[in-house]
Amino acid sequence: MRLLWNLAAKNLFRNKLRSSVSILAIALSVALVVFVKGLVMGFVNNMFALHIQYQAGHIKIVDQDYNQKKRLLTLNHPVDGFGEEGLAKMKEELKSIKGVKRVIPRIKFGAAVSKEDEMVRMLGWGVNPTKEEKFTGIEEKIVEGRMIKEGQREVVMGSELLKKIDTKVGDKVTFLYQTSFSSFKGSTFKVVGKIDSGLKLFDEKVFYLPLTQAQRILAMPNMATEVLLETFNYRKVEEVLPRVRQLFAAQGAQKEYLVTPWDEGDSMISMLKVGQKIYNIIYIFLVLLAGFVVVNTMVMIVKERTKEIGMMTALGLKNRDILYMFIMEGTVMGVIGSFAGVIIGGIVTKLIAITEIIDYSQAMAGIDANILMNPVIRPVVSIDTLVYAFILGVIVTAITCIIPAYKASKLDPAEALRTNG
Repeated sequence: MRLLWNLAAKNLFRNKLRSSVSILAIALSVALVVFVKGLVMGFVNNMFALHIQYQAGHIKIVDQDYNQKKRLLTLNHPVDGFGEEGLAKMKEELKSIKGVKRVIPRIKFGAAVSKEDEMVRMLGWGVNPTKEEKFTGIEEKIVEGRMIKEGQREVVMGSELLKKIDTKVGDKVTFLYQTSFSSFKGSTFKVVGKIDSGLKLFDEKVFYLPLTQAQRILAMPNMATEVLLETFNYRKVEEVLPRVRQLFAAQGAQKEYLVTPWDEGDSMISMLKVGQKIYNIIYIFLVLLAGFVVVNTMVMIVKERTKEIGMMTALGLKNRDILYMFIMEGTVMGVIGSFAGVIIGGIVTKLIAITEIIDYSQAMAGIDANILMNPVIRPVVSIDTLVYAFILGVIVTAITCIIPAYKASKLDPAEALRTNG
């Protein structure tokens, strides 16, 4: 076998130009796989993160009836604990579950501000400021002022929303809303911060207020419209989910509340997961394009060395040895090309991620505000991606070499020796 490797390595660069072209083709295709996979991962991970932070948590708990009417932002079907114990007791029991890192209650409700002859519609989010900052990093998106403080009559609003209602940080704003008893009321809060997140939903519609204040003005003491659970790893949520459901079953509340993981029940997330599988097929085709160049090179090598192959066979080299030798030649090209490809692809992808040149801000101008997508996409460079692209390049190249190698192994020695090539 060592002899075959030596022959393969020696024969590989007989025609340096042709071999170099094949290696370059492999390198470019593998580099393209690294970049495209990094870009897809950056896009998908960003969408997953935003969906988790602002919509689903790692695990989401809502009232069964609320889930059917969530688009209406109803306050009549809250999460209010087990039996008569209230939300505080439920949070304690949820936090005690192994694998649960943080329990995050929220109240989401509709509101409006009167501006001259029109009503500017908004979405109010009652949150625990400390937990919200740790879970979503919202404080980093505040470009003026500060985050709200628990117990204070304060709000933080999106930059575009402040423009719509002609208000600035430090002003007071009065908004109208409907309580859990369906009565209309108005409350005045001080604007203490401005959000500029790049997300239409938060820049144009949402305002934050302390959870306790939301509970007070909406007549929802010790209640929330949803409770999000953060685990230590959202990709391993299936390990924690049965324990959460077991708690609700033990409390006899499995029919009252709906407990769902982050990746269930959302069409956008399902589409992204299908898209990832489709891209895995596309990566293979990208490398196959380089494989065709390798096949062409190997076919020409076999044709040029027909007489030599006949001589090696006549001297005792078996057909399978000839087969292995040519596959080894192709594999060596695959290894060299794939290694160069992951280096090139990794560097290019990292540079693009640092410079943030992939910006879809203008293209997203007309997108629905409820679609959470960061306009700046940063490709991801990971060891997993580099290893994946390298192995894919080597395997696909080796497989594409089988046909010309098989052809070489089946040459008749007598016919080959009579060949003028």
